[in-house]
Amino acid sequence: MLLTNRTVLVTGVLTTSSIAFAVARLAIEQGADVVLTSFDRALPVTRRAARKLPGEPPVIELDLTDPNHLSSLVDRLGIERLDGVVHSVGFAPADCLGHPDGLSGASWNDVATALEVSTYSLTALVRAVRPLLSPTASVVGLDFDASVAWPAYDWMGVAKAALEASSRYLARDLGPAGVRVNLVAAGPLRTVAARSIPGFAAIEDAWNHTAPLGWNVDDPEPAARAVVALLSDWFPATTGEIIHVDGGTHAIGLAPPAES
Repeated sequence: MLLTNRTVLVTGVLTTSSIAFAVARLAIEQGADVVLTSFDRALPVTRRAARKLPGEPPVIELDLTDPNHLSSLVDRLGIERLDGVVHSVGFAPADCLGHPDGLSGASWNDVATALEVSTYSLTALVRAVRPLLSPTASVVGLDFDASVAWPAYDWMGVAKAALEASSRYLARDLGPAGVRVNLVAAGPLRTVAARSIPGFAAIEDAWNHTAPLGWNVDDPEPAARAVVALLSDWFPATTGEIIHVDGGTHAIGLAPPAES
């Protein structure tokens, strides 16, 4: 029961295959009171997913790009304390992903959207809930290793690199208040977001050959367990960190040759 007496806000729950759904389920099983967020056309989808979670946690409408949603969030949550925040939000317009011309195929307007939703939203969310964060609160974001360039990932890769930098600066800013900020860099998973990236299947196919531990693209639980562990008090002196949950691929320079 790692999260007993802790209240956790989880963004990004869509289908039951999402990492955020697995995080919410495990957090509840570990004793947390969980609140979900969603918005617009995704709201009914999130509410259906919530009904499949223990206790059916409440769903709050929250568009992380809407200043009114953010400014009213504390009042709409109606709670006195928040011990954990999970940022699992990302989006990039089609031209930002897998364009034949690579990065140069996207306009600034599209790039700005990708950066606002996938990067700046972490800071916006933290700022919105700052009055509620307890002295031992933990903020955890979902990442995809941005230390290298991936096929088709393009501007989303740039956005993730900026997310990693943002998390370090937030760790610096919030550390004196006792609040930790970390990321979990998961390997490729067959989520709704991943299916929207052209060519991402090639990354999935290669991953299991490279990962020393192997990798299951249909199992979000390993990544979710890492998130829940970081939300708990078991990492009291860890902040500004990126925890890789990818079967070890990030540490391997060259995949072993395929067996004949």
